[in-house]
Amino acid sequence: MTTFTAYQHVGGVRTVRRLSSRTQRPGITRGTGLAALLGAAGLLLTAIPAQAVTPPTAAPPGDVLPGAETATPSLVDGIREAADAKASPADAARGHLAAKKSRYKIAEARRDLTPLQTVKHGAEETVRLQQKHHGIPVFGGQYVVRMESKGGKRVVTGTSGKYFTGLKTGTTASVGEDTAVRRAVSATAARLGGKTLSKADAVHRKGAKSAKAAALSGTAGGLVVIPRGEGVLAYHVTVRGTNPSTGEPVLQQVYIDAHAGFPVLQFSGIKTLTAPNAAASGTAAKAAPKAGAPAEDDPAAGVKGTGVKLDGAKVGLDVRLDTAANQYVMIDSSRMTATTKNTLTTWDARGRDVSEVSGVWPGGLKEFADPAKDFGKGATEAGAVDAHWAAGQVYDYYRKNHARDSLDGRGMTINSLVGVTEFGSPYVNAFWDGQKMVYGSGDEEYKPLSADLDVVGHEMTHGVVENTANLVYAGQSGAMNEALADYFGNAIDTAASGTAMDDPDSGLVGEDLCRTTKPRACAFRNLNDGASTSKNFLGVAFGTDNGGVHLNSTIFSGALWDLRQDVGGELADRIVYKALSEYMTPLDGFTDGRNAVLAAAKDLGITAHQLNVVKRSFNAHGIVPGWEDALGVDSDQLLGKVNTAGTGAQAGGDWWTVSQSNDEGSEPYSVYAGRIDGKGAPKLMSPNDGRYHVYPATDGKTVVWAAYGATSLDILSRPIAGGPIKKLYTSTSDISGLRVENGVVVFETLGFFERHVQYLRSGDRQPTTVDGGGFEILTALPSIKNGKLAYAKLYPTSAGYKLGVEVYDLKTAKATLTEQLGEPEVLGQTGINSSYVFSLVDENLADDGQMSVRRSDLDGTGTVDISPERKPGALISSDLTSSEEAVTVNGALPGTALRNESLPKLWQLTTNGSRRERVSCNRGEQVSPAAVSGRQVVWIDGTTGWTDLVTRDRPAGLCG
Repeated sequence: MTTFTAYQHVGGVRTVRRLSSRTQRPGITRGTGLAALLGAAGLLLTAIPAQAVTPPTAAPPGDVLPGAETATPSLVDGIREAADAKASPADAARGHLAAKKSRYKIAEARRDLTPLQTVKHGAEETVRLQQKHHGIPVFGGQYVVRMESKGGKRVVTGTSGKYFTGLKTGTTASVGEDTAVRRAVSATAARLGGKTLSKADAVHRKGAKSAKAAALSGTAGGLVVIPRGEGVLAYHVTVRGTNPSTGEPVLQQVYIDAHAGFPVLQFSGIKTLTAPNAAASGTAAKAAPKAGAPAEDDPAAGVKGTGVKLDGAKVGLDVRLDTAANQYVMIDSSRMTATTKNTLTTWDARGRDVSEVSGVWPGGLKEFADPAKDFGKGATEAGAVDAHWAAGQVYDYYRKNHARDSLDGRGMTINSLVGVTEFGSPYVNAFWDGQKMVYGSGDEEYKPLSADLDVVGHEMTHGVVENTANLVYAGQSGAMNEALADYFGNAIDTAASGTAMDDPDSGLVGEDLCRTTKPRACAFRNLNDGASTSKNFLGVAFGTDNGGVHLNSTIFSGALWDLRQDVGGELADRIVYKALSEYMTPLDGFTDGRNAVLAAAKDLGITAHQLNVVKRSFNAHGIVPGWEDALGVDSDQLLGKVNTAGTGAQAGGDWWTVSQSNDEGSEPYSVYAGRIDGKGAPKLMSPNDGRYHVYPATDGKTVVWAAYGATSLDILSRPIAGGPIKKLYTSTSDISGLRVENGVVVFETLGFFERHVQYLRSGDRQPTTVDGGGFEILTALPSIKNGKLAYAKLYPTSAGYKLGVEVYDLKTAKATLTEQLGEPEVLGQTGINSSYVFSLVDENLADDGQMSVRRSDLDGTGTVDISPERKPGALISSDLTSSEEAVTVNGALPGTALRNESLPKLWQLTTNGSRRERVSCNRGEQVSPAAVSGRQVVWIDGTTGWTDLVTRDRPAGLCG
């Protein structure tokens, strides 16, 4: 249910400006995301034999593709330029870049590029270099130099990547590291709270302040430069723990502006087979086995055992005899005997919760074991036989076809955890978390997730991607990460099964997991689904599928699958692997990926006909230069490229207001206001003082907003007609939900698991709290109209905690709870007009998350559901706004399939619920609705791949 705001073009990839510090603060993103940024500095991989490649008859002419928003080329291909044969590969690579300064525009290559990784394949050398800005790592700044070294001579054959030439930001932080960690944890807690108030928030509230605070903890990872414009200096903070309300695991990467202390980027980095229900993490009980060391000291040779897979096939297993326990364990010692002597091990994680195993190594795990070397029924039913056998198959594929020793290319230990559950219930997902594969238990419809070779290949390939191009796991680069995992998983599976590429089911991923249905009914994806950018690309928030990493993946994997069908598996696999391992870099988008595959194909010396096949494969899926410009909308743009994430939009009195950065997204955010009819230029309302000016609201006369600085958080206001900026209040807590009407400012304060609605009248020095401000009561999600406030309330009774919607009269200070039709478990955003108060209500937690749209009279009586949650077609709603004539809900249709219809859209209802229509038929995510008057709404729309503030003066209809 999370939503966010903002795209920004970074190094040729449009990437989120920051992720929301609130689950439902709106926003959208396009481009990249985050996996791990860096590998080990200066690492030289073990030299391994090169593949046999037929050289081209003649060297192609040198091509130089310009970079986006940088003077350094994104790709230089087809050159053969002498380099220092006596220097190390990294020094030779940097020497080449320095010698060709006029081409690369890298002023100090030896100072600003540090060795990240060198891979040797016979005579071929691939050097990856990490960009630094005055010693500070640059997020996604990676440049690759490809060389040949033989016969005492060395030549450079090409380069590619992202080196950002416009960085000028200082490297001295104004915010202390402890403050950055505190704000990162606070932002994560606020995001988890979301735009709902839940009964779960009441659990153990009495005396639980310290326990709640300890539920999340942050660890500073040092300073980085986010490459937007002149650069944004930020602290990287990792927040771990559990969601205090739901108990779900949390692993969040947060970037805090080092000058103003505002979270400019926030995301979850776990790589799952399907879009997860929640990010996952936990607390380590002991360290995982290190990748560079054997899993145990027993040097005994491996044993050949057997087992039966879940499809009934009997397969050979490489296992080991544990002489002390007199049993055989699933430890494969044979495959890396000649290199690192590391192992492939399958661990029994049955009954372990996903929160215990995500990103950490849980204590007490045991390898799957059996008294006989022919493993029995228990190992089969758990999926252990499949996992252990399949891990060996994937290792063999990469070793045989690409001369790659394990996932990191250096013989790292491979660990598979099998049988994981979620809150004691079946877990139907699998993931790679940076150190191991984790496979869910499956359920009555799905076998354990290790029971399909392409799923195992998918997860292990995430490890390969992380140790090569390290494509950041969000937006386009994340979709490419998923696409490559799908491509190689599918390639390994189809080759092992002998499935022909023209088989109708050859493009399916996960089809062998079905227990009761046919393959097409339960497969997670189909690489042959024909997806294209023009028809299927969905601009979504980082909080939705990490920016569409699964939603948009088959656009890119489909092009690769077409290539494999047309030129054959062996050649296609070599082209794609070469592109991944030698050309791609972390911030690549779809067009960069196309260029990398084309360049790799030319490097392998394919024919002109085959090269045209490669081009046609990408063309058929709409991956061509400038494809983003063809995405259309049916709405009217008020402000384009609103590159501020999570700060929302509001409207009132025929004016809108929103935060916006500069074109590059590198400056702290400023507040603008403009006319709903689009006439006149937007007005800058806030000062350009280095603070982040966010969460603005207006009533058409005044704009109010929050200003985040290094040491304070102020609420400011300014008349739209012009005049001085006034500081209304300095808060010690985070805030959200700002609203203003006739000089009264309403907002919600968020402490550690405390939430209170407060208001300021004109001239007030301190706000008034509607609930008294105690720890036992929570109030949230306010709205205001005609001097009356509406908000959600969680309060104790003799029978336990209850939820209700309260109306507060500012004149009398009298609060009235509205009638409820049942027993709310969750309340969402409130809205109020001259006659009614509206709210989102969830009374049935057993459904898919549908919520009722509830209406009460202002005196609390006459409660009805104008859209009941139990009614067919009820929406999974996340936001609400109301006018005198209509209620607009940000909601999605229920369904487990990732598709356009299941994304947040705007739906408008009459105030009596007699009619429901879509506000806009735009494809992609639509968030932060704000009612204007009548049926007109403004909102933030991500259809085009940028975040735009748009409007419609009336609903679009049913949208087919």
